[in-house]
This record gives sequence, C-alpha cells and structure tokens, in this order.
Amino acid sequence: MDKRNETSHMDFILLGLFPGMKHVNFLVTTILLIYAVALTANSILVLLIWVDPHLHTPMYFLLSQLALMDLTLISSTVPKMVANFFSGRKNISQVACGTQIFLFLTLGIAECILITLMSYDRYVAICNPLRYSFIRSQKVCLQMAAISWAGGALISLAHMAYSLHFPICGSREIPHFLCEVMAILKLVCEDISAYEKAVVVTSVAVLFIPLSLILTSYALIFLTVLRMNSPEGRNKAVSTCSSHPSVVTLYFGPAMLVYMRPSSYHGPKLDQVLFMLGAILTPTLNPLIYSLRNKEVVSALKKMLGRCLN
Repeated sequence: MDKRNETSHMDFILLGLFPGMKHVNFLVTTILLIYAVALTANSILVLLIWVDPHLHTPMYFLLSQLALMDLTLISSTVPKMVANFFSGRKNISQVACGTQIFLFLTLGIAECILITLMSYDRYVAICNPLRYSFIRSQKVCLQMAAISWAGGALISLAHMAYSLHFPICGSREIPHFLCEVMAILKLVCEDISAYEKAVVVTSVAVLFIPLSLILTSYALIFLTVLRMNSPEGRNKAVSTCSSHPSVVTLYFGPAMLVYMRPSSYHGPKLDQVLFMLGAILTPTLNPLIYSLRNKEVVSALKKMLGRCLN
C-alpha cells in the first residue's frame, strides 16, 4: 500500500533531524546510545534511592522524582523519532502530536518546579539545619512532588489544547524531530500574536521566576557559608550543593533560549540543537552528575553491585 494513502490529511509530517544533513545514520545511532545510557542511569538511580535506607531522605526523594521525569521526558521523544527514521514514515497523527506536546511540556515544567523546590531543600539544609527534619517531613516532600507533576500537567494541557485548535493552512510539515508548540504555531494561518505573547508571559512565569528563586536561595546559602568558622562545615556545605547548580544550568539554559526568544528569531536548526540539549542530553547528564559527584550514591551503587556479584 502506498504510504501516502496511509497518511490522514489531519496528520503532521515530522521532517526529522536536520533535514538534508549528511551522516544522519551516525547521529541517530549516537542518540540511541545516549538514550540507552539515560534509561540505564536514571533507572539505576531510582532503584538505588528506593532500596538503600541511607538514601531515604527528602533530597534523594526529590532526586528520584527528577530521575523519573528525565526518564519519561527522553522516552516521549526519542522512540518516535527513531521509529520514523528507520520506517521511513514521517507522519504523526494529531492525537499523537498533542500527546507528545502534552508530555514534553508537562515534564519540562514539572522539572522546572522540582528543581526550584530542590534549591529550597538545600537552603533549609544549610541555613536552617536544626529545623530541617521538621520543615522537610515526608508529607511535605510528597506535596512538593505532587505540586511539580500537577503544575506541569495543568499548564501544558492548556497550551496543548489551545495551540492545536488553530486552523492549519497549506503544508503540515514540521522541520523538527518532535511536535512542539512553537513549531506548530508557524503553520497557523491566522493572527496569533496575542497567543505568542501569552507563551512569552508563561515562559517568564515558569522559567524566570523559578530561576530568580533559585538564585536567591543560593545567594543566602553563599552568605551562610561565608559566616561559617569551620572549614569542614564549609566543605560539607559546598559538596552538598555542588551538583544542583550544574543541573540548573543544563535545564534553564536551553529552555530560556527556546521559549523566551521572539518568534522571528526561531530557526529550525538552532531550535533542533536546543531541543536536543534539553530533551536528550540533559536527561542523560542529570543522573551522571548526581551519581559521579555524590559519595552516598556511589557508596550505595557499590553495595548493590557487591550484592549482585556475591
């Protein structure tokens, strides 16, 4: 059967990774290897936090939620991209496109909220250590995780439904490897300037405000560390916070460049690079940053490997 006949007129066409680029096979193979690393690293991190009693703390509970989000985020894009590449079919139904937009935005916004709450966790641990166990109870941690997931889902649902209700004129080709709000809006044939402004306002609320809170938390932490008389206390405080700023940079950097630029400055190639950083590389690097630079996680991993080998 002709593949063109299998494609509904309502389907979108994903042109894939860098249309016209040479050596795409090598790039897709590399992404598959990165995906395998991300699946393995995030799954192991979640398992370690679940089975090791020493990691049953508020910080590691939130870290396990971040790993779950990363695992789901990369799985919402890479399998479809790889399947389209190897099958030669580039179409994606409107329902599947909406689902991908919903998952991508939900997980991205949820991570933004969660990373902000993790910075608050570090602030309480260093600036109010005596009240840490009281302030960060199990109930509070569950509430923080619920707020992250629910907040991401509600905001993304609104954007997904609204962006897909616009009429599409002419070509339904998306020069991207995933369905994404800004790329869909370029296909719309009516004035959407008001909605584009709403996207920018939402981006400011979701990205800039949390980033401001994170920077404030770390400014207060820095001042507290400066006032410490004990070098050991300073080193412990620095080691406690060292991994989190790296994750903040990996997440907020590409996200701000994607969603806080005017639409006229959006180019397909640059957008694909930024989305590869945010949707593929960041979920892979996050667990490695927290694992390789964290003595407690490394110790838990050694214990688990020791049990498996004995």
